[in-house]
Amino acid sequence: MQIQPRQQLLDIWRAIARVSYADGGWRFGGRDGANSISDAEQLLCLMAPATEIPIFRLDNPDAANRDVLDALDALGEDIQVPQRLMEALTAYIKRYTAPDGTPSFSGGSYFLPEFEGEEIKIEQRELDVVDSFSISVTLMLAILGFTQVFRQIVSRPQLIEQVTELEERASQRLTAAMVGLLRSFSVNVFPADKPYGRELIRTVNQERRPTLQVVEELREALREINARLRDDVTIGSGAAEGSELDLPNRLFECGWSWGLVSDAPQIETTSDVGVQRAGVAQNAPYLYFTTVALDAIQALSSERTRLLGLLDEAQLKLAQALQLRFELTRSYWATVATFGSGRWPLEDLPWRTTDGVEFDYFSLLVSGMVVQNMVAVRATNADLTRVAGVLDELANRSRITRRSSERESALDVHHPGLRFVLEGSESVGGPRLAWTVADISPLLLKRTLNLASLLSDGTSRSRLLDLSGELWKHLQERLIAEGSQHGLWDQPAGAYPQLNVKMTEASWYYTKRVVDCLVTAARVINEPPLRSEVLAQLAAELLNEADHLYDRERLNGSTYSGQSLREELKQIGVELERARTVRRERPGVAVAVTQEVLRRLDHLSAARRATIGRS
Repeated sequence: MQIQPRQQLLDIWRAIARVSYADGGWRFGGRDGANSISDAEQLLCLMAPATEIPIFRLDNPDAANRDVLDALDALGEDIQVPQRLMEALTAYIKRYTAPDGTPSFSGGSYFLPEFEGEEIKIEQRELDVVDSFSISVTLMLAILGFTQVFRQIVSRPQLIEQVTELEERASQRLTAAMVGLLRSFSVNVFPADKPYGRELIRTVNQERRPTLQVVEELREALREINARLRDDVTIGSGAAEGSELDLPNRLFECGWSWGLVSDAPQIETTSDVGVQRAGVAQNAPYLYFTTVALDAIQALSSERTRLLGLLDEAQLKLAQALQLRFELTRSYWATVATFGSGRWPLEDLPWRTTDGVEFDYFSLLVSGMVVQNMVAVRATNADLTRVAGVLDELANRSRITRRSSERESALDVHHPGLRFVLEGSESVGGPRLAWTVADISPLLLKRTLNLASLLSDGTSRSRLLDLSGELWKHLQERLIAEGSQHGLWDQPAGAYPQLNVKMTEASWYYTKRVVDCLVTAARVINEPPLRSEVLAQLAAELLNEADHLYDRERLNGSTYSGQSLREELKQIGVELERARTVRRERPGVAVAVTQEVLRRLDHLSAARRATIGRS
C-alpha cells in the first residue's frame, strides 16, 4: 500500500495544531465559516485518529507516543495536550447549545440558496440538518471514550470537575442527536404507475421485462423489509406511512431526509434533550444524508462503543430503534441496487433517483450501502468483485484515474461540487435552500480501502490497493502547498489546473474526509494479512518434508556429535515449531521459514555424508 497513514497523519496533526490553536485558545472556522458541522469536522481531524488508532491515543500522555505529542506541541507540553483538547471540545458543545439548554444542530454557513444572489433568512440558517446529527454522534462517542480514560489519570479536583462537565454535556448532545436522527427518518410510499414509481422501475428493470412483472417481483423482494417497516417502526418519523405500505401497486423507498421531517412526532425519552423542534423537511430520503446517517449509527453499535459502555440506558433504547432503521435501509438499497439476474442496477452508471436526478456520485453512495449489506450477509468474492468494478469505473468517469480534457462537466463534481435542493426549507420564509457535496475523491478512496479489506481473492484485492494508490496520489496533488494553511486540504486546481481557482484557507469538510481515509488505511494495515489457500497448502507440503528430514538428521547423527551440531538441530526444531504455529494465519511466513530450515538441513546432511566418506 502506497499510503503511509502514520507519517501522513502526523503531518496533518502538525498543520491542524498550527492553524487551530492561537493566542492561547482554540480557533474555530475555516474556508466555509464556523457552523456545527464544520467545527465538529475540525475537531474530529484530531479525535478520530486519537480514538480509533492505538498509536495516536492522547487520553494518557504517559503512554502516548513521542512523535504524536511532538506533532501537537503547538498545543503545549505533554499533559497540556489532552487538557487543551478537552477545553476545545467543551467550547464546541457550549457554542452549539441554545440559552435554554437545547443542543443546536443547525447547518449554518453550509446552507446555500438554490439560486445565487438570494438572501437566506436567519431562521433558515438555524434549521437542524442530518449531517449535524450524524457528525455529533461520531464526535460525542469519541469524547466519551476519551474522557473515560483521561479521568483515570487526573487527580486535581478542578480537572476532574472539567472532565465531568464535558462528559455530561457530551452525553446530552449525543442523546439529542440520536433523537434528531429518529425524527429525520423517512419512508416514501408511492404508486408504481406514478413518476416516482416509474423511475424506480426504470432503474431496476435492467432486462427490459414487462412492467407489471417487475413490480410484482420487486414487491416480493422487498416483502420482509415492507413488513418490518409496518410492524416494527413505531416511534419517530416513518411510522405513519406503515398503513400505506400494504396497499396494492405500491412501492416505497426509505432512508433519511435532509432534516427533521415535516410533522415528525416527538420522541419520549427519560433524558433531557431540550426542546424538540418542529420539522420542515420533505418526507423523502436523500442518498447523501442517508449514507452519513448510516455511518453514524454504525458507530453506535461498534465494538468500541459496546466494550467501553459509552451509552446509558436511555441511549441504548434509542440506539436499538436506530439500528432497526439502519438494517432496513441498508437492506432496501442493497436489494434495489442488485435486483435482477443480469446486470445490476448499480452497474448501470450513473445512478438515477426516483425524482429523475442522476449522478455518478449517487452510484458511489449506493455502492457503500451495498458493501455494508454484503458484510452482513457474508457475500461471495464474486459479488464483492462486481462492486470493485463499479468503483474502478467511477474513478475513471470522475477523471481521477483518467486524464481530463481542458474543461469538461465531469470536473464539476470536484469543484464547485454537486448541489441539490432541500425541499421544505423555504417553509420558514426565504428561498429554497441547497446543499453542496464535493467529496467524491476521498469517499471513493475510503470505499476502495474498505472493499479491499473484505476481499479474500489476492488478485482482486491487489487491483483495489493499486487503485487506492492512484486515488491517494490524486488527493496529495490537492494539498494546499503554500501559505499559513499549508499541509491541509483542499486545492482542487492542484489536480485540475484548468479549474483556475486558488484556495488559501483550509476546508475542514474536505480535510476531515481525508483523515477518515487515513484512519481506514491504518485499520486495513493492522488487519491480519490475506490468507492464501495455495500458500497454506504449499507450507503444509514443505513442513512435511522438513519434519521428515529433521527427524532423519536426529536419528542418524552420532550421540557424540559436537555441541555446535546439537545447538544447530535444537534451533532448527524451534524454527519448525514457529512455522507450524503461523501456517494457518500467515502461510507466506511459514513457507519462508520452512525454506530456510530445508536449506540448513540440506547443509547438515551434506556435511554428514562428507564425514562418512572421509572415514
